[in-house]
Amino acid sequence: MKNLNDLFEHQIKDLYSAETQLIKALPKMIKNSSDEKLKEAFKNHLEETKNQKERLEKICKELGIKPTGEKCKAMEGLIKEAESFIEEAEDDSVMDAGLIAEAQRVEHYEISGYGTAVRYAKELGHKNIAAKLQETLDEEYNADNKLDKLAQGRLNKEAIA
Repeated sequence: MKNLNDLFEHQIKDLYSAETQLIKALPKMIKNSSDEKLKEAFKNHLEETKNQKERLEKICKELGIKPTGEKCKAMEGLIKEAESFIEEAEDDSVMDAGLIAEAQRVEHYEISGYGTAVRYAKELGHKNIAAKLQETLDEEYNADNKLDKLAQGRLNKEAIA
C-alpha cells in the first residue's frame, strides 16, 4: 500500500470479507439462542448484514475494484471465539447472555472498521461513498444498542441464577 487510497480499498475489502463471514455465522447464533427477542434481533441483523454486503458491492463498483481478495482475520477470530463459547455453554440463559457478548464484540469491531472507512472516504473526496458507509455505521451502532438493551433489561439477570 502506497497511499491512503490503497489503504481505503484494503479496508473496504476487509469489511466485505467480514460481512461475508458474518452472514455465514449468524444462523448458528440464531439456532443456539433460546430467547425469542434475541433470536429476532439476530434474524434482523442477518438481513441487515446481507444489505450491508450489497452496499459494499455497490461501493466497490463505484471505486472500480473487486470486493474480494482480502480475508478478514479479525472477524475469523471473533467467529471462532463465538463458536468455542457455544460449545462450552451449558445453560440456555448463559448461552443467551454469552451470545450477546460475542455479538457485541463483532459489532464493536465493525463500528471501528466502518468509522475508519467513513473518515478515509471523506478525506479522499468520496462523499457519496462516505454517506453509504455512514449508513452502515449507524446500523452497526443500532444493532449494538439493541443487544445492550436485551442484555441489561433481562437476559444477564436470568443468567445470574
